[in-house]
Amino acid sequence: MPNIKVFGGSSHPELTKLICARLGLEPGRVITKKFSNRETSVEINESVRGEDVFIVQSGCGEINDNLMELLIMINACKIASASRVTAVIPCFPYARQDRKDKSRAPISAKLVANMLSVAGADHIITMDLHASQIQGFFDIPVDNLFAEPAVIRWISLHIPDFKNAVIVSPDAGGAKRVTSIADRLNIDFALIHKERKRANEIDSMVLVGDVTKRIAILVDDMADTCGTFECASQKLLSAGACKVYAICAHGVFSGPAISRINNSPFEAVVVTNTIPQEENMKNSNKIQVIDVSMMFSEAIRRTHNGESVSYLFTQMPL
Repeated sequence: MPNIKVFGGSSHPELTKLICARLGLEPGRVITKKFSNRETSVEINESVRGEDVFIVQSGCGEINDNLMELLIMINACKIASASRVTAVIPCFPYARQDRKDKSRAPISAKLVANMLSVAGADHIITMDLHASQIQGFFDIPVDNLFAEPAVIRWISLHIPDFKNAVIVSPDAGGAKRVTSIADRLNIDFALIHKERKRANEIDSMVLVGDVTKRIAILVDDMADTCGTFECASQKLLSAGACKVYAICAHGVFSGPAISRINNSPFEAVVVTNTIPQEENMKNSNKIQVIDVSMMFSEAIRRTHNGESVSYLFTQMPL
């Protein structure tokens, strides 16, 4: 493809390589480093004048440093006369701070959206936003891809008796997600209503639906400390489920997450590679990864060629 450059930030170089390999491109030459006072330095080492530039940077690891690096890379390409700059952000940072849920709370996701626009981004490609309304925080086009086609494919290939399964949402907010997956697999769904005392701390859980002698598949958009998954798995087993799986788009796995997974009754905890998982897989044999690089590479190809991206909302490119 002519007039296209794909650059990768330091958050997830492996995903950048997979995307570029599928597109038949070499990753763009860029040097990112820190000055002694911890300021971020970015050098774009090839011409981007008149090019369609895509910058891959996920909201993980050192999130604030990686976000700043992305903003600087966008600005560097924009003032170097790139024709269009698209930020490919597999896991959107600060997505959980998307509303004013208490007095004097910030709406940080809106702030990040403003920063990306001011830096010079013309287009955003992301996956499974925590709240799809975040797209409305931008005045530029946003393509929010879904891990759903990849999740459906994994379930049908790796759970032999999936027709006897129940798709379970660990909270009311994910009801739309699980009903969509359950409908496409033609199986039942259930819902767990949870109440939190404070962030990352659950007070109570109530199961709505029947999982007796059936496989329960928990589906969520993000797993952070895995407190919700741990409590939900115990609730499902006490309600009579015979096996429990957990699937989510973004495996953050911070704090006690890995030890909770290792001590949990899960058959497997399945995540996509929007966030690097190599280290977590070494520490837990229950973690399995779905590669979604082909979805991002196809979204980049279609965006560059001016084609529709909506095909990717329901289908997995081969």
